[in-house]
Amino acid sequence: MAERVVLDEAAIKRTVTRIAHEILEYNKGTENLVLLGIKTRGEYLAQRIQQKIQQIEEVQVPTGAIDITSFRDDIDSRQQLDVPGFDIDTDLNHQVVIIVDDVLYTGRTVRASLDAILLHARPKKIGLATLVDRGHRELPIRADFVGKNIPTSHEESVNVYLEEIDDRNAVVIT
Repeated sequence: MAERVVLDEAAIKRTVTRIAHEILEYNKGTENLVLLGIKTRGEYLAQRIQQKIQQIEEVQVPTGAIDITSFRDDIDSRQQLDVPGFDIDTDLNHQVVIIVDDVLYTGRTVRASLDAILLHARPKKIGLATLVDRGHRELPIRADFVGKNIPTSHEESVNVYLEEIDDRNAVVIT
């Protein structure tokens, strides 16, 4: 099946810049703001948003990653997983935590990240930023910051490619 590019490198850059501005408006600045990217691509998107915020506000916002593998509901509970949950040096208690993901689909990944965060901390507020919202939610989850809404069928795949791991920047539907 041929791939259809829905966001190219320039569009991704503009989208990340817009999301950074929206987060700053939502939070009224950078106070108590923490970005937490869902591994793997959400982690790199969070870093890009952090860099944009730093350019805009001249403040470095604490940014890290969360591995939700052991919190997924599609893994047999009898399996023993020894996965470190967080890669961040900031206390999340009483902070405004923005979860960053590449594609919002069923909502199960976001639910797992909420479980992980709330098991370890009590943030003041939690928001969600996603590069692509493709619909088809199975849980009542909605992103606060959406790069692009892309209606898809269940048979289609939305793939995000980031140069940090994929050697190109693009969002494609296959």
